[in-house]
Amino acid sequence: MLEFNEGAGERQTFFVDVILPLAISKTYTYRVPHNFNDSVSIGKRVIVQFGKSRIYTAIILSITEDPPLLYEAKYIIDVLDDEPIVNKSQLKVWQWMASYYMCYIGEVMQAALPAALKLASETKIILVKDVVYDKGILNDKEFLIIDALEIQPELRVSDIASLLGQKTVFPLLKALFEKGIIHISEEISERFKPRRKAYLKLNPVYDEPESRKALFQVLEKAPKQLDVLLGYLKLSKTSAEVLKSLVVEESGCGASVLKALVDKEIFIQEDKVVSRLDAAEEELEDNFTLSVSQQQAMEAIREQFITKDVILLHGITSSGKTQLYIRLIEQALIDKKQVLYLLPEIALTAQMIERLRRYFGNRIGIYHSRFSDNERAEVWNKILKKEYDIVLGARSSIFLPFTNLGLVIVDEEHEASYKQFDPAPRYHARDTAIYLAQVHQAKVLLGSATPSLESYYNVQTDKYGLVELKERFGNSKLPQIEIVSITDETNKKTIQSNFTSVLVGEIKLALENKEQVILFQNRRGYTPILICRTCNYLPKCINCDVSLTYHKSTGKLHCHYCGYKQDTISRCPACGSTHIEQKGFGTEKIEEDLQILIPETRISRMDLDTTRSKNSFQKLIGDFEDAKIDVLVGTQMVAKGLDFGNVTVIGIISADSLLNYPDFRAFERSFQMLSQVAGRAGRRDKVGKVVIQTFNPTHRIIEQVIKNDFEGMYNREMIDRKTFLYPPLYRLIRLDIKHKDSMKLSDIAYRISLELRSTLGKRVLGPEEPLISRIRNFYIRTIYIKIERNGISAARVKNFINEVIANVEINNLNKGTLVQVDVDPY
Repeated sequence: MLEFNEGAGERQTFFVDVILPLAISKTYTYRVPHNFNDSVSIGKRVIVQFGKSRIYTAIILSITEDPPLLYEAKYIIDVLDDEPIVNKSQLKVWQWMASYYMCYIGEVMQAALPAALKLASETKIILVKDVVYDKGILNDKEFLIIDALEIQPELRVSDIASLLGQKTVFPLLKALFEKGIIHISEEISERFKPRRKAYLKLNPVYDEPESRKALFQVLEKAPKQLDVLLGYLKLSKTSAEVLKSLVVEESGCGASVLKALVDKEIFIQEDKVVSRLDAAEEELEDNFTLSVSQQQAMEAIREQFITKDVILLHGITSSGKTQLYIRLIEQALIDKKQVLYLLPEIALTAQMIERLRRYFGNRIGIYHSRFSDNERAEVWNKILKKEYDIVLGARSSIFLPFTNLGLVIVDEEHEASYKQFDPAPRYHARDTAIYLAQVHQAKVLLGSATPSLESYYNVQTDKYGLVELKERFGNSKLPQIEIVSITDETNKKTIQSNFTSVLVGEIKLALENKEQVILFQNRRGYTPILICRTCNYLPKCINCDVSLTYHKSTGKLHCHYCGYKQDTISRCPACGSTHIEQKGFGTEKIEEDLQILIPETRISRMDLDTTRSKNSFQKLIGDFEDAKIDVLVGTQMVAKGLDFGNVTVIGIISADSLLNYPDFRAFERSFQMLSQVAGRAGRRDKVGKVVIQTFNPTHRIIEQVIKNDFEGMYNREMIDRKTFLYPPLYRLIRLDIKHKDSMKLSDIAYRISLELRSTLGKRVLGPEEPLISRIRNFYIRTIYIKIERNGISAARVKNFINEVIANVEINNLNKGTLVQVDVDPY
């Protein structure tokens, strides 16, 4: 590899190895025109032609004077950047990811860079809505592009190239993008928006006794308006700032009455950005003192960071882990270091960002996949310019161009959401973050109330440090957990729909006390299965081997794998019977049944169906925190670190759906999910109550959840993992072989397994049909490879697997076959 310095001989001939955003196994070499000799640098973007006519943005990986031996190098068309947009640390991480997760470095680049930074022939260009700009700043070609976009709202890069009659238009588009006139490959944005509340203030004109007396006389003719004024004055005695919503509630008058007073300028309305946290928490966050146990934990972390690069912070729910994170971030900033704070869900950034912004102001940036490409590119560039010291984000944040990373915090490190499933690279953000920290010589803190077995195993083998927080912060106490047998209640005929009498009683008691309730059911939709009682016909997806789920909100049957929808059935298409039964229940049905049982209750649902639209999640959370919602019914979204002060009852509708899932991690995940959901209750000074409904009340995992016995669960699970050769004691690689012809697939998968067994022997399991054996018209066969951690090189095994896959791809008999590799599948 050659480092190019400015001032080198102009007539030297250089070649660059570039990464293309494609699934190809090697980098590609291009020749540098002499006039670009001073411009090329590792990490810069270049415009190149690949194939007959496709134009791509590539990243320079290395610079050399050696031409490629097997082909004549084409010239690069242009250099896009004055400064590199990807640094050497990032390229090192990319190369590690491609090697470890058995994918192509081009796939890593595709995942890492925002679309706005990787223009290609097929990239779509859109004019920014309602943008105001001076057309005088545009050159002739830029003006032509804008003119075309005003006629046709969306154009591909290749269309613009044809319009201008030139091969590359990337520099022009880059200039328009930087001027804020165009969007590049715009996606639906779910940008975090600060929460605002309306406050009222009496016009200072009425501060004087005489003028206020005159105001009362005027409003005597409008009694409702007078009620509003009296309500305001009453509230203003106890609070310096008066919320508009409280005035409406206190006076019992409608918003239109209050609007009339604002229009008359008797009241002045002011919208302010407010925290989602209650006042007590806000005061705590602004000026908090660590408790004794928190202080001990902080000292232990600092001490262990001397000898350990990674520490697991095992703190029970509501133990105040966030406050420790804040103190550690403060120290990192004092040391002039950058901080990466990872959260498992985009949704959680809404609550967390307000806490951190109160401390660190504009030094903190947010980054996740729901941002538009323009927003993501903006964050990327701000980190390049060192305008952000802290980044809060979901798993894609690990790709950002950090230059001086000092601390990585992985909150809720056990969450499966950190794993990327499709497309490649199928990386785990927690594990990649640890390697990223290693590259930067930074420290990593993994936080969880229910750690993953992998992380806890690394503690037991002395690879990671361990710090424990076993007390809840402040006055909050662990919730009481009550197990209710569905079988017993069914026999006694006390169960109503899917609610036991115990759960209904607790919900009613909480509502009487003006408290809130969360109900957890890990399945969305109305009913999972419709079945004909006469002939057992079951509506199935036409593209996947899976039954369709009925959604009452749309009145249709949905496939949750490919998105296929069809009208629901009232008559069996097979036998003509009208006896169609519903089996099972999802969040929609829970919501409807509870509304029938307790009609006056305000109920909302939090699942994928209700949080798709822009800002829907933030609105739902805001309404729940403002007590506009009494009961929140949700899927696993409600289990992931959300903090609600007035929730005192948690109902788990069916624990069995988690416990009976056919997966070796089912018991570990059930323990984590049940414990996390239970942890949402009683997070302030109120004692929470958790009701777990189950057909198996004596199940080991349920008993361990009641006792909060993580170590008992860990020890028992590790015995099973050792017996059946599963992680963390063994490495696991899964191959999904796909083909549209089931018979051909069986033959190909069998031949692949034979070739793998020739070297790896009994380490190879399968091929087998997975739980869902056809998705999007591709039939699937799965092969698992279990590799012991000692005595065999995982790298050599991966190389051998790659050779086997390459042999499959070059054999014409296997045409149409896809092989997907998942290292450390979750």
